[in-house]
Amino acid sequence: MNLYKIIKYGTLSILACFIMLSFKGCKLESEIDPNNPSLEGVLQGATIPELNNIVIGTEAGMRDELQYYLDDVGAVGREMYRFSGSDPRYTADLLGKGNTPLDNNAFYTTRPWNSFYRVVKNCNILLQSVENTGAPTDQQKQAYRGYANTLKAYSLLLALNLCNDNGIRIDVADIENLGPIVSKTDALTAIANLLNDGFTQMNAVGTTLPFSSTLATNPQNPFAPPSTNAQNFARFNRALAARVAVYRGLYTDALNYLNQSFFNLNGDFLAGVYHVYSTASGDLLNLFFTAPNSTGEVRPAHPSFLSDAQAAGEGNDGRLSKILLRTSPVSSDGLTATHDVAVYKNNTSPIPIIRNEELILIYIEANIQTNAFPNAILALNRIRTSYNLLPYAGAVTQGALLTEMLKQRRYSLFIEGHRWVDMRRYNRLGELPLDRTGDNVWNCFPIPFPENEPSPCQ
Repeated sequence: MNLYKIIKYGTLSILACFIMLSFKGCKLESEIDPNNPSLEGVLQGATIPELNNIVIGTEAGMRDELQYYLDDVGAVGREMYRFSGSDPRYTADLLGKGNTPLDNNAFYTTRPWNSFYRVVKNCNILLQSVENTGAPTDQQKQAYRGYANTLKAYSLLLALNLCNDNGIRIDVADIENLGPIVSKTDALTAIANLLNDGFTQMNAVGTTLPFSSTLATNPQNPFAPPSTNAQNFARFNRALAARVAVYRGLYTDALNYLNQSFFNLNGDFLAGVYHVYSTASGDLLNLFFTAPNSTGEVRPAHPSFLSDAQAAGEGNDGRLSKILLRTSPVSSDGLTATHDVAVYKNNTSPIPIIRNEELILIYIEANIQTNAFPNAILALNRIRTSYNLLPYAGAVTQGALLTEMLKQRRYSLFIEGHRWVDMRRYNRLGELPLDRTGDNVWNCFPIPFPENEPSPCQ
């Protein structure tokens, strides 16, 4: 399915699903069938409940197919293997077995892409609907705009993380005239601009959002029920902006954004914003979770996660609790693992979007890159000593500190979608392990085949 079809039809199915399952009590306009809502019904004269249905559908869509994205970046980045009794492409294509290229029409390419752009379309519908209704106040309209631009930027960033130098589409508002695939540099600039717009808009809201959002919860209580706190959402926006800034090499900007976010050097590492799951009727489960000692469908940790910690004399690292020794090793396609990924404890475990520990690591990176080494070392030791490691005792040079920073990001953000991106942006993909002769570490995913766009990067 190409973007035209995703954007024209995909959003309605998400809206219909979550309006039916999560908002049975919300009334739509009389001419709209609530089991099959029309796009025109929300684009003209939408009520606040209808706008809020789009909000709920958007947050649900962000979780849809997320497991494929985490499998992609986790496997290519050699954090984990994905063993599947039904699909050998996880250990062939993703690991570059025998020079097998990534397939531009395979599920691991198209399903994350389609999911990201459905969210983008939901955000565009929300933006358009707000302009064509008098129901919310001007202040409330700013809340919807800030929300939509922030989540649109986040979804585009995930698409860019996969496609890298192949670029992505930014302008997809006009379904009859989609914008071109733009370069990575231009895409990052556009994403940063969307976040800045969202922040400005959210700051014009006041204190209370006209909708509830799990993304506006108190960052110090990340698993709290949905919140209407506009300031919390603005801090979430700035946290994402700090991530984008280090991706762009704008380290002073990153430090400024951290000061506007929920960054807290001495705060709870888990404080942040999460995808949340439950067993409630109509809600979603964390489909990345696989039970310990599973067979058939397995997500084992890459052996190097443990062996590299042991080789460095840091085998007592508290973050090794993120893997769990299996009762017996598991093997597939010439690969063997002894530990399962244990980051997510069950199928309702939340998955972080961004949390304070990442912000501390961004602070470390930005200070290293701006030669503020004492600040960086202080924060590095905040991470290290929290996990039973001795304070940093290596060379106080930019190169040595960057290596240490990447190491701490590897262990602190394990299986959260960062390792492959981090090693790529520091031109260190060649340091990732190859387990079989002929394997490759890819630096990008192709543009999906239905887009009819070339993918020179591979």
